[in-house]
Amino acid sequence: MKNITETFGALYHPVKAFVVFQKDSPENDTYVECYDMDENGFPINAHPLSIRESTQLANALDTSDELKRNFLKPSGLMPKNVLYINPDHNGYAIWHTPKQKVDLFFVEGLGIPNGKAAIPPLLWKASRGTLQVYALEGDSNITTDTPLYHAPFFNLYENGRVCMGTVKIKIPADCLLEEFIHLWQQYFFNSFFSHTLGGRIRVNGNVIQLWQSLVGTKKQFPINFLQENGLTLKKILS
Repeated sequence: MKNITETFGALYHPVKAFVVFQKDSPENDTYVECYDMDENGFPINAHPLSIRESTQLANALDTSDELKRNFLKPSGLMPKNVLYINPDHNGYAIWHTPKQKVDLFFVEGLGIPNGKAAIPPLLWKASRGTLQVYALEGDSNITTDTPLYHAPFFNLYENGRVCMGTVKIKIPADCLLEEFIHLWQQYFFNSFFSHTLGGRIRVNGNVIQLWQSLVGTKKQFPINFLQENGLTLKKILS
């Protein structure tokens, strides 16, 4: 029989146990009792928590290395297109991009060729695992009261959340801000646009004909095709 012991992970054995007692009084005085653990994992030798044991416990609970992580930290000066950062563990960033021409990819069944096409200014909100995309009428003088529009793309829900399908999202826990933005935009534009969510894409006109008329041409994106979604930047700051 093959010995597979070496493939096991590290084993941890209990060595201390702590019980916190609190007095049933307005002061809520607290007392911590410490137990050693015998070879069978049973608590023995109950005694008040010592200073040495308190120090050991504090070191074990020290998360300063985690708090020093680089998630959403800019590598230099703050990029001018970044509007808001929440650097918490489950935080997010909000940024905008100008009108531009990008390569777009569509599934064959839509009848839209792949290629470069003009897109409107966009507003992005992303955490490590989710992405929301909105359209803007313009990308200057953005305030918390700036109205947001439905982004004219497939694979989006009405609330702006993007369905990434089978795309494997890999955003590192210590991802710097610039790389975070680059990765999300790359994931979005390098995936195939394939389907509507919620029945339709909210634009003023036929969305398939819209993209057929834009891909591979020099036309600018017609802003009058955009529909407001009732949201403002202030409403997505949460």
